[in-house]
Amino acid sequence: MLSAMKASISRRTYLAIYRLLNYITPLNYDCGRLCGAACCLSDAEDMVIYLLPGEESVFTGKEDWLEWDYDLAEDYDFPDSWFGKIWYVRCKTAPVCNREFRPLQCRFFPLTPHLCEDGTLRLIRYPNELPYTCPLLEEKTELEPRFIKSVYTVWKHLIRDPLIYDLVEFDSCDRDEATLEFLI
Repeated sequence: MLSAMKASISRRTYLAIYRLLNYITPLNYDCGRLCGAACCLSDAEDMVIYLLPGEESVFTGKEDWLEWDYDLAEDYDFPDSWFGKIWYVRCKTAPVCNREFRPLQCRFFPLTPHLCEDGTLRLIRYPNELPYTCPLLEEKTELEPRFIKSVYTVWKHLIRDPLIYDLVEFDSCDRDEATLEFLI
């Protein structure tokens, strides 16, 4: 078992979230077929998937399809409430992965949460620059409504954890709400 920041979300809850999102995808098929799995195959050094606090409990750390490492939160651009190890992974078998255990960032993409100034949770398309081209972002491809609703439901639950709430609030602070397209 890996150790990191203490989160209030249990392994059991993360596993339930994984099950909920196992078969719900942005399109009604694997969107990696549009771009040749560009997000999985990017060789950019900073293309890693950070796990949310407590999410590492879903894994053993010995998965042969993942490369494991960690950063210290205080050394990077994370909320002040975050300290200690933040685990991240990189898929070693891309574009083939163990889809049942894809990290949440993979499952949520291309959506990301945004907390409005009034505290309302909304979903937006991932706004940051990427080292690859994603047709879902570039072409603003219409996403499956069930996917959007499911991701929103999960985020409503996740932000009950103070560390995750702090992360979403931290990421939202630098965005200009007037320029955002809210999907929910």
